[in-house]
Amino acid sequence: MAKVDLDQLLTRAYELGASDLHLRVKAPPILRINGKLVKLDLPPLEVSDIDAFVKKILPIEKRKELPYIKNLDFAYSLPGVCRFRVNLFRQRGTLAIVMRAIPVEVPKIEDLNLPEVVKEIALYQRGLVLVTGTTGSGKSTTLAAMLEELNEKDSRVVITIEDPIEYLHKDKRCLFYQREIGNDADDFFTALRAALREDPDVILVGEMRDPETVRTALDAAETGHMVFSTLHTLDAKETINRIVSFFPLDQQQAIRFQLASVLKATISQRLLPRADGKGRVPAVEIMIVTEAIRERIMNPELTDEIPEFIEKGHEVYGSQTFDQSLYELWKKGLITKEDALKYATRPDDLRLKMEGIFSGGADEF
Repeated sequence: MAKVDLDQLLTRAYELGASDLHLRVKAPPILRINGKLVKLDLPPLEVSDIDAFVKKILPIEKRKELPYIKNLDFAYSLPGVCRFRVNLFRQRGTLAIVMRAIPVEVPKIEDLNLPEVVKEIALYQRGLVLVTGTTGSGKSTTLAAMLEELNEKDSRVVITIEDPIEYLHKDKRCLFYQREIGNDADDFFTALRAALREDPDVILVGEMRDPETVRTALDAAETGHMVFSTLHTLDAKETINRIVSFFPLDQQQAIRFQLASVLKATISQRLLPRADGKGRVPAVEIMIVTEAIRERIMNPELTDEIPEFIEKGHEVYGSQTFDQSLYELWKKGLITKEDALKYATRPDDLRLKMEGIFSGGADEF
């Protein structure tokens, strides 16, 4: 029996607005609140505590496998409070647990301070849209908000393939099928391939981890489906290069042509501290794929020019670079000047812009 009640810990984490709860031997429970680690005033956890936590939350069908498990993802629900994405893993010979809070209510795009153009992207009829960023940058939350926008505005069959399922979507105008790796499918590739026979209009692939999944996602987008997915990349240019790098050299040019034909947009985000200290706000690069950008996806010698064309498309297409996003967040008072410059790609140019001095031509920001 654990000395600390896990459900009480989770309730406290939720009430304090923590995004994550860390549980490991020889350390007290630790919360991540607004990106910062906060130790709870509790004694260090012992092996018996962690074992009791694991026994409580581990799916029944996985318990026999526990001695052999080195890393496992699953979900845990605290009725009436919150759902949690759980990662169970071994470190230094003992089990450790990280639990990420997933609100019961699916967020709306406007609640997340995302640009208005994200609402338009959510309603695209066909093609591929990628949401990218580092771990913990809010990719899953953004995708959930986009599917919620679709659910309220259009009538389509949506199949999600996740590891594990995070947000639970209720049928409004859309019909949702949510499949979880491990429980409902063996892996992303086989689940995605099967989804093509399940009458989908929209397919969400939780993550593109291997060449087979990437190729099948591209094929699905090419055959008229709307495909959403995520990648652990920082920006649009890196996203293009990462997808291409999944494949051997002799296939990369063909993949570039296919990607250029189906990719509709990328949304890359980073979370910054709010100026008022109350949480974090996303800085978002948005690439809307125009003919000019399509040409730069196809030609590796021109790919480095993509940020320039994202910047130029701001007024016409709603695209924006990270620095344009930082400038708008600063103008609205959502982030400090110091943080804007700290996270900027070109801090000197951004500083001049903030001071009302343009360093470039008419297309600058």
